[in-house]
Amino acid sequence: MKISQRFLKSIKVFLVLKTKLLFLFLLFASGLAGIAYGHTVDSVGEYRVEIGWMNEPVVSGETNAIEFFVSPLEPGLELEDQVFKNGIKDLKKTVQIKLIYKDESITLPLSPDHNIPGKYYAFVNPTISGFYQANILGTIKDTPISLSMHPPKVEERSYIEFPEPSDLTLNQIIDGHTALISDVNDLKESVISLEESKQQMDIGYIGIGVGIAGIVIAVIALVKSKKN
Repeated sequence: MKISQRFLKSIKVFLVLKTKLLFLFLLFASGLAGIAYGHTVDSVGEYRVEIGWMNEPVVSGETNAIEFFVSPLEPGLELEDQVFKNGIKDLKKTVQIKLIYKDESITLPLSPDHNIPGKYYAFVNPTISGFYQANILGTIKDTPISLSMHPPKVEERSYIEFPEPSDLTLNQIIDGHTALISDVNDLKESVISLEESKQQMDIGYIGIGVGIAGIVIAVIALVKSKKN
């Protein structure tokens, strides 16, 4: 009976760790597949405004642009039902985009799309991955605009580079996925907690061994996914 209890506790520890590893794998796989890219829509006065990245997925160290659309709001429709049409022209000199990353900012002029009235570009090369804030400043015709909007996240360039740079180390790969590493650390802390609360020495050793194996598997999966 005593052996059976030890066996069941060991299986329970293994299943808990296996579940966490499965969660980490799904999280990592979804990160490689990319987030749900799209544009952000808002309104000011009688106008619909929209921003997003010109090239998606957007990655650090690559020239890109904030796309900016302006069109009249259609009466009687909710904002989520509004679509871009009948774009507002001639905003090049009256509207600017101030792009902000943490404590740094740059003011970007607009360049009109000559084929689509009401569509503009603010060209920029985002050098660091992360979330940026775009402040739309100026006037649309006679309507002042001072609006903060958030385009999709800039991803780490290393995840799309091919072939793999010779100086790309495992640490550089891990640095690009801090959320994954945080979850691995949580897994390690859970193993330590199990070890501290063990009632029998051999069960604790089994838990520690399975936990270490789980962490190693997660890191190996990370490296293999990068190579693939």
